[in-house]
Amino acid sequence: MLSVTPIPAFGDNYIWLLRQDSTPDVCVVDPGDAAPVIELLEREGLTLSTVLITHHHPDHTGGLPELIQRHAPRVIGPDNPNIAGIDEVVGDGDEVRVMGRLLEVHAVPGHTLDHIAYFTAGIPPLLFCGDTLFSAGCGRLFEGTPEQMHASLERLATLPDDTLVFAAHEYTLANLRFAQAADPQNPDVEQAMEECRRARELDRPTLPSTLAREKRINPFLRCDDSSVRQAASAHGDTDTSEATFATLRAWKDHF
Repeated sequence: MLSVTPIPAFGDNYIWLLRQDSTPDVCVVDPGDAAPVIELLEREGLTLSTVLITHHHPDHTGGLPELIQRHAPRVIGPDNPNIAGIDEVVGDGDEVRVMGRLLEVHAVPGHTLDHIAYFTAGIPPLLFCGDTLFSAGCGRLFEGTPEQMHASLERLATLPDDTLVFAAHEYTLANLRFAQAADPQNPDVEQAMEECRRARELDRPTLPSTLAREKRINPFLRCDDSSVRQAASAHGDTDTSEATFATLRAWKDHF
């Protein structure tokens, strides 16, 4: 059975560790910092066999050089020459087998142009989406356009509702505060806020979420909802779903 464990880094990053019960070999996703990964590997006697990279930002790739030097893992990631150490380049529609699971690669530009996500069907389905989809939010647009990010989120939203969403940051409470403003008539947002507050008070992650939950609480996946559009209309154009998304993202940038 495949298990997924968060390795906290930099205060609000999660490096996700994938592990099969029957083997010491493990995979990590987006190791921005090598130190906590190495500490866990040594403490539990594990072997780093694979690394998955979603995009080029240093807080997702910074640990690669040391991990490669120590463990020589298979490194899978997007086609970006600025990421040193990738030995298996993948793009939209590719499939890779990792830890006994077949992972589909989805191009999800918006946060960056090279951003990809990894999805594996199964029980349950798993999604490693980096900085594209957060719980109750989405990534900032550093390189892509609002239209690209909206299309990327819409694409992820077509995955099964029971998909577990492993985002790369613990941003949920801040995102829910924005969701309270952007979707003020939504009781699911209030319930999620209480649940996530309790989790953080106990120093527990608010992740993974599920796609079904995100469709209920994430305003960036609810751009066709009348309440969201009404709230966003005070901040910009809401004539279309894409325009509503662009308005929400600009509003969130200064919230």
